[in-house]
Amino acid sequence: MMKQLIQKDLVVLAADKNMEYTLKGLLLRHQSLGSRQLMVDFYTHPEHDPGCLLRGHDFLRSMTKSYAHALVVLDRDGCGQEKCSAQDLESQIENRLKFSGWDDRATAIAIEPELEIWVWSNSPHVDRIIGWSGKNPDLRTWLMREGFIRTRRAKPDQPKEAFEQALKIAGKARSSSLFHQIARSVSLEDCVNPAFKKLKDILKNWFPG
Repeated sequence: MMKQLIQKDLVVLAADKNMEYTLKGLLLRHQSLGSRQLMVDFYTHPEHDPGCLLRGHDFLRSMTKSYAHALVVLDRDGCGQEKCSAQDLESQIENRLKFSGWDDRATAIAIEPELEIWVWSNSPHVDRIIGWSGKNPDLRTWLMREGFIRTRRAKPDQPKEAFEQALKIAGKARSSSLFHQIARSVSLEDCVNPAFKKLKDILKNWFPG
């Protein structure tokens, strides 16, 4: 008699390692996300954002019986179809997933404009992790002075450029571990980013705590 394959909860396909490690950090905080603890595997697409958009369903096709659900996460910027809204990109991916064997068990999240928008929390943990604690001016003042934000509580219009410039000044190398640390540390309560809200909602719906 053949041994039945054990089905895990979730497979996540991310556009790159920074996104993968962000999601790994977030999903460790299942209670803050309102879900139960998950059995989850992570993959990155070798073609990054365009690969997730156009061929994510092919990447995940062979896994339909191994996981209860699938999640594809990419940046809108850099996907090759920036004229489309994030919602349109998500619908494209979800339709392909549906007809590749996932039915209604998979969803897509397109981050507008890019992953670094999630980094820019007002939490002091961001300052600490990127090496800005104790600096003068403080991080928010510097962001305003450089024109990245207009008010202290705003998020930069160019979040990736702001993040990379802040790291450069702080003398920190950009690495996936920074994204993982930030995802593990900052409060998730006040994040109103639509892509992040979709992530929380879908996890609570699929895997209620």
